Amino acid sequence: MGRFHLILVWSLCVSLCLLLCPTSAQLKTNYYANICPNVESIVKDAVTKKFQQTFVTVPGTLRLFFHDCFVEGCDASVIVASTANNKAEKDNPDNLSLAGDGFDTVIKAKAAVDAVPQCKNKVSCADILALATRDVIGLSGGPSYSVELGRLDGLSSTSTSVNGKLPKSTFNLNQLNSLFASHGLSQADMVALSGAHTLGFSHCNQFSNRIYSNPVDPTLNKAYATQLQQMCPKNVDPDIAINMDPTTPRTFDNVYFQNLVEGKGLFTSDQVLYTDSRSQPTVRTWAKNKAAFNQAFITAMTKLGRVGVKTGKNGNIRRDCSVFN
Repeated sequence: MGRFHLILVWSLCVSLCLLLCPTSAQLKTNYYANICPNVESIVKDAVTKKFQQTFVTVPGTLRLFFHDCFVEGCDASVIVASTANNKAEKDNPDNLSLAGDGFDTVIKAKAAVDAVPQCKNKVSCADILALATRDVIGLSGGPSYSVELGRLDGLSSTSTSVNGKLPKSTFNLNQLNSLFASHGLSQADMVALSGAHTLGFSHCNQFSNRIYSNPVDPTLNKAYATQLQQMCPKNVDPDIAINMDPTTPRTFDNVYFQNLVEGKGLFTSDQVLYTDSRSQPTVRTWAKNKAAFNQAFITAMTKLGRVGVKTGKNGNIRRDCSVFN
């Protein structure tokens, strides 16, 4: 085969891959530089206002981003409302516990962006969610980082697409690694993203199996188990919320990992990161080194933000984040 033919075949392969392969090549931090140059400050101002109204803005937005990206990619499909003809992602049982304040944060930020004539209907809900997530992490004491932009909003949102896509609180390390690997995320990425449990809260049914088994889960700190039993009696109101991090629940920090070392991981899927010898060294390192955790978290969030990105004909810019155009 001649050199020309080789070049032709190679260029055809590249073209095909650009069409068919999942890619984040279109994402770049300055994507809106000539479209809506102040988008980052507009979003940050809106998110800060919402944060001043309620702290739930922080875990609500962070969890919304994760649940969005793990189902059909980072395309704001989780924000779409159900209609008479379609039960959307947000109404799947696994998403019913997503805080309304997370959705409201994106909707308010979108309104603020669209209030600027140059920016109206030019910035995707998916990108606004990615920016808002970075901003709530910073507002709660976490690291700031550059957000890659250029995602389009997804054209589909179905409740059935959520099934089996989100980690369960009972998962072991193999199950966690397998699910995260399906999105190109390593064990270190998974442990870092689990560190987001330094914020937010859970309902008692997510860990009652640990505190009411006989015997009580032996990996659980005894004093912590007693405390949880007091906060979550057997017939507890299902709406009662328990902090994921009992020590510094409103601060993005590495205390989550220090808690794991002490047996104070709330979920089975939290504590297993310490009890499994394969991930324990990472937990120990980040328990002692906040800077190392922050850097790993930024890396993992950037990789997460590239999952299943929609471009070209596979997406559009939704005029209303909760409704398809």
